[in-house]
Amino acid sequence: MGTKILSHWRRFLDDTRGSTSVEFIICMPMLFWAFMAMYTFFDGYRQSAINLKAAYTIGDILSRETQAIDDDFIDSMHDLYQFLTTSGSSTALRVTVIRWDEDDDRYYLDWSEARGGYQALQNSDVLLLEDDLPVMPDQERVILVETSNSWTPLFAGTGLSVTDLDNFVFTSPRFAPQLAFSND
Repeated sequence: MGTKILSHWRRFLDDTRGSTSVEFIICMPMLFWAFMAMYTFFDGYRQSAINLKAAYTIGDILSRETQAIDDDFIDSMHDLYQFLTTSGSSTALRVTVIRWDEDDDRYYLDWSEARGGYQALQNSDVLLLEDDLPVMPDQERVILVETSNSWTPLFAGTGLSVTDLDNFVFTSPRFAPQLAFSND
């Protein structure tokens, strides 16, 4: 019985007769889905990379500032972020300056400003970020840039859903000991 089934399978696998149109009808949906999925995955990775590069760009711009920045400057950084990500979705930006105090063995918030869907951080929120912040020398400051952008897949049949692309980037001030914020 087993050898009979095995011989039928061998004969079926060795048979080269067939219709190209039937094979095309069977294979085409799978090929079409594979191309859609590849394009969608590539687009997701591309948007994620653009989002991360935009966050690093904003962090770099802020790290080079020697004068105090204001609300208009933060608004322009949010506009720049929207421009760089070329996304039709809503974006969010939060800029925070955090200081390390070695005597108290903790981080302190100097200031925080947010645009889009984020809220400005409070001193109590800094404790939640401790594990993600870098090791710093005493009284050193770091500029934390957090960005968010939602990505919607081009094709729904690939198994991907709307994804929030969040970034957490920190940069040390370059030409001044700190980045100051002015409410004037």
